[in-house]
Order: sequence, then C-alpha cells, then structure tokens
Amino acid sequence: MEKINYNLEISTTNDYKKIIKSCKDIYLKKSKDYGSAWRILRLPSITDQIFIKAHRIRSIQEKNEKKVDEGIENEFIGIINYCIMAIIQLEIDNDEIEISINKLEKLYDQCSNETMKLLENKNHDYDEAWKEMRISSMTDIILMKLYRTKQIESNKGKTIISEGVKANYQDIINYSVFCLIKLLNV
Repeated sequence: MEKINYNLEISTTNDYKKIIKSCKDIYLKKSKDYGSAWRILRLPSITDQIFIKAHRIRSIQEKNEKKVDEGIENEFIGIINYCIMAIIQLEIDNDEIEISINKLEKLYDQCSNETMKLLENKNHDYDEAWKEMRISSMTDIILMKLYRTKQIESNKGKTIISEGVKANYQDIINYSVFCLIKLLNV
C-alpha cells in the first residue's frame, strides 16, 4: 500500500513539472516581448490580475459558455505566472524595473521549486485528496485565497495568526496546477 501512494506522488511531481515547464515557457517568451514591465505593478494590482482570471474561470464554469475564444486552461496558466510574479515582487526589495531574462528565469525556477516542495509536503500529508476534488471547487478555493490575500493587503501585510500572502500565492499556484493536470490529462 505504501508503494502505491509513493508512485502517485511521483506521478503528481512529474505532472507538476510538465505544467510548470509550459507555464515558464510562456512566461519567458512574454518576458522577451515585454521585458519585466510587470515590475511596475504594486502587489495588490497583481492580486487583482489573478482575481480577474479566477473570476473569469468561475463565470465560464457557472454559465457553461464563453464568448472570448480563450479557454480556462490559459487562465490557469496566467494565474500561475502572475502568482510567481507576485512572489518575485515580495522577495526583491529594490525598485529595479528591468531585470534580465537570465535573472528572471532563475527567480522563476527558485519560486516554482520552492512551491513544488510545498506541494510535495502537502500532497504527502493530504494523501493526494485533490484528485477527488472538482475543478469548480478548486476554483472556489483559489478565489477564497485571493479574498484572503486582498484582506491581508488591506491590513498592510499584517496577520495575527494566519499565513501571509506568499503562502496564499503558493497555494493558488498548486491548486491551479492541479486543475491543469485534470483539464489536460497530463
């Protein structure tokens, strides 16, 4: 029995790496097109970008129809990349707007590797319960975490007992990866 769970975890880790590789590819191509212009955004603005994408996903799920020819898969990819941008914003304390592609790639890798480690630890403890969850439920959890993040931002980053915004961004990344694994049957 133990071996089966271990193999499931390896499969999830491999699927995670495939999803993140695709997200990173898009992130780097856009960085070549736009540079690191997103660095001008304050953290609440990035949170709102993530919120818009998650809200669109939920709207499409509820209406069972979309009028813009872009699927929810692209929105989950955008959520992942914006969350990584937000974490990078949290961890770089200078006002430098332009960052080289090489440095952006290293920062992306650091962020995604740390977030994957969190996923592996939680996945172990929760025994991959996400596999039994609905994509719509994970979308709701993403939105809840965004509302939490907005509240923490309104409180100037101060919390009494709760995790900070970084933990919420990491959880949002991981739920988005889970949704993509389910949607794309990686």
